[in-house]
Amino acid sequence: MTPRLFVSVALALATLITACSTTRPVAPPPATAQVATPEPRTVLERYVSPESAQDELDSLATWTAEDGATWLIATAKSTHRLVVFDADSGQRLRDVGGEGAKPGEFNRPNGIAVYGDYAFVVERDNHRVQVLSLPDFKPVGSFGDKQLRSPYGIWLTETEPGELEVYITDSFMYGKKFDEVPPLAELDQRVRRFRVQFDQAGRLRSTYAGSFGDTTQEAGLRMVESIAGDPGNDRLLIADEDRRHESTLREYSFSGKYTGRSLPQDSFGAEAEGVALWSCADGSGYWIAVDQLAPLTIFHLFDRATLEPRGSFEGETTAHTDGVALHAASTKTFPSGALFAVHDDKSVTAFDLAEVARVLQLSPTCAP
Repeated sequence: MTPRLFVSVALALATLITACSTTRPVAPPPATAQVATPEPRTVLERYVSPESAQDELDSLATWTAEDGATWLIATAKSTHRLVVFDADSGQRLRDVGGEGAKPGEFNRPNGIAVYGDYAFVVERDNHRVQVLSLPDFKPVGSFGDKQLRSPYGIWLTETEPGELEVYITDSFMYGKKFDEVPPLAELDQRVRRFRVQFDQAGRLRSTYAGSFGDTTQEAGLRMVESIAGDPGNDRLLIADEDRRHESTLREYSFSGKYTGRSLPQDSFGAEAEGVALWSCADGSGYWIAVDQLAPLTIFHLFDRATLEPRGSFEGETTAHTDGVALHAASTKTFPSGALFAVHDDKSVTAFDLAEVARVLQLSPTCAP
């Protein structure tokens, strides 16, 4: 099988990942905290799928079939399965899997990414990343079960044909309620790295390549989930959701070194969640980051190179968003691509990237 390079993620450019809210208890910020968020513009959703509250949808990825149809694949944490939607209409096409530990079964699936014709699914409670072939969702293999403790988010990139670097956020916690952040010295295990290969027969091989994370009081990664990268700028953005300290996106190099930078202070009024990279034709672009607010989620845009704010928008319905997926390729409904988002754990929504570019007056290289 020859992969058609479509990378998801919880990733940008067809997958991001990204990843997303959890059931971990989070203390509210101090009442005296002053949070200033950019004034959002309104971009109406092109659709909102029918609600399915029992699923507890979390992360999203896209995949394009040989006939040109685009699937939107969501992880469903509470029903332990994947839900496949028609990305152009939001119609629910099929469910995949069920609770268990066998190949093809899931236990609390969270992050998801797509590379070519492979879906990578992070299972929190099976402590593994399971790989399935598309479109049949046939299990190919799994990895990480010896290293991962409580994995959530995923981002991956191709280093050479058939070889991937895979980054997994590992948000293990302590205490009776699993809401106690580990000691600072253990926060160097917050992101785990794997090298993955597919041989000519499609067999999966993986190698653990270590972990990283800042261990300082000021910038240690306390509660991690969403992660996305930009190979062109040697940049990983990692969301820290812990509002008891500071919820933001922190910048790391691909080597695992914290650069000392994070997104501008007070950018987020709630938890920093899903993140995706929107690349433009001239090499510029925008990071899109979720501010997990209700009654409406705010999507913040930051300059790809400088990380400076470039505007914000909200929909008419989309709220309490976990995961997002940016699909930059043209589809029948979205000739200029789309941003897909989870709405309140119950449904998926879609925004036309052409409309986002128009409303926020973005670079012409990102507009149709």
